[in-house]
Amino acid sequence: MSSKRSLPGSRSLPRGHRTNPSHRGVTPHSARPSAGGRTAPVTVLAAVIVSSILLVGLLSGGPAWAQTGVPAGGSPAGGAAGTSAPADLNQATRAAIVDSVSAVLDSVYVFPETATRMEALIHDNLRKGEYDRILALPDFTRRLTEDLRSISHDGHITVTPLPPAPPPGMPAPSPEDQRKAYLETKARENYGFAKVEHLGGNVGYLDLREFADAGIAGKTAVAAMTLLGNSDALIFDLRKNGGGDPSMIQLLCSYLFPEPTHLNDFHLRRGNQVWQFWTPTNVAGPDLSKVPVWVLTSSYTFSGAEEFTYNLKTLKRATIVGETTGGGAHPINSYAYPSLGVGINVPFGRAVNPITGTNWEGTGVEPDLKVSAADALGVAHIAALKALRAQTTVPEQALALGWIQEGLELSARPIALDAAALGAYEGSYGPRRAWVEDGTLYYQRAPQSRVRLIPVGNDTFFLDGVDYFRVRFGREGDRITKLIGMYQDGRVSENPRD
Repeated sequence: MSSKRSLPGSRSLPRGHRTNPSHRGVTPHSARPSAGGRTAPVTVLAAVIVSSILLVGLLSGGPAWAQTGVPAGGSPAGGAAGTSAPADLNQATRAAIVDSVSAVLDSVYVFPETATRMEALIHDNLRKGEYDRILALPDFTRRLTEDLRSISHDGHITVTPLPPAPPPGMPAPSPEDQRKAYLETKARENYGFAKVEHLGGNVGYLDLREFADAGIAGKTAVAAMTLLGNSDALIFDLRKNGGGDPSMIQLLCSYLFPEPTHLNDFHLRRGNQVWQFWTPTNVAGPDLSKVPVWVLTSSYTFSGAEEFTYNLKTLKRATIVGETTGGGAHPINSYAYPSLGVGINVPFGRAVNPITGTNWEGTGVEPDLKVSAADALGVAHIAALKALRAQTTVPEQALALGWIQEGLELSARPIALDAAALGAYEGSYGPRRAWVEDGTLYYQRAPQSRVRLIPVGNDTFFLDGVDYFRVRFGREGDRITKLIGMYQDGRVSENPRD
């Protein structure tokens, strides 16, 4: 079996520790006192948890992040420009791929007994001819992945085709060029920070699509958290987050705790090592340790995103809203066999939470408020407003929060009225007027411009694009008799129908 070259952009991390770049204002711990006065080594960046979806990117030219050893006959993924594998598979190539995958599982997979069972299955399938009719490499790697997961139920295990080699005569990009291209791609993606928003009621919102390496994304993370620094409540949206790097989990969590906090451990198969993960001591930006937190999840939320969620849930630092997460708790290594055209991602350890003594592998993280992913943001926002209303002692603030909450609750129950139903509201109400045009009800108070009215039930309407004012029509029996203007500060003005 030929030796392996590595995939682009990877590097080996020292086992158990890597210091944090000073540009992001983080000072790593070398040790943290544990119970009984003993010291426990703290891993600021050890291994990477990535989703099975992101693994395809790793094996297609992105970085294979954490390497902790090489199985016999192979090398970690990270550096090869591509593969010279044959276009069509034959029996010898299929057998070599099965042997290579088996060797990695045997030496790396976190649970040796499960690795043995997986190896037995794919060897048996090969011997029985189950793979004989599979001629395309993508189909074969897909089938191998399915077979391995049928035994392990481990969403991190992935066998993937490697990208093709450059055409003859075209030089392969250098590792420096590959690294540069990778960094440029991550920068264009803003390192997963899709949106930072100030929601009604001074609720901060962060839509995070991945946990990027804090070594390259630290400045962006600090900027995002600084923008959220004046928030009275925080919502982290991980519904579209498939995982990432523990260093970013540590960095973001550091804003949420007043002192260094033990987040998670990795228990490794090799050498029976334990890597600990703590929040850093010194982080640039605001102290948000007393701000209530909500985390949004979906069935897509996976791996590192689950760790962030699980950490905050077990530490009773956040309320989880949404769907049960995907259930992947194992850090991975990536290995490549360019001569065979395949790479494999193999979990080499397992996460162990310091509070529960277990993890979310195969079960996912259960939300505290179980709702559909589509409804999670609205539910969390309303919950945050209720919590803020309950704790405020300022009447004006309670009134404003109640206004926003009512608006969200009404918006969650949209209704549709036909032209005939809308026609019941038409008329003049002193200086105000309502009329139907092209199936839409409009409102105007002269000399201001007309505004579309949006029905939200109980004869109540929002004004399109206007947050501080709503309209409610009063009735006597079936007849509309007045228009009531309602303001955010509690003022009400009524005008009878002319």
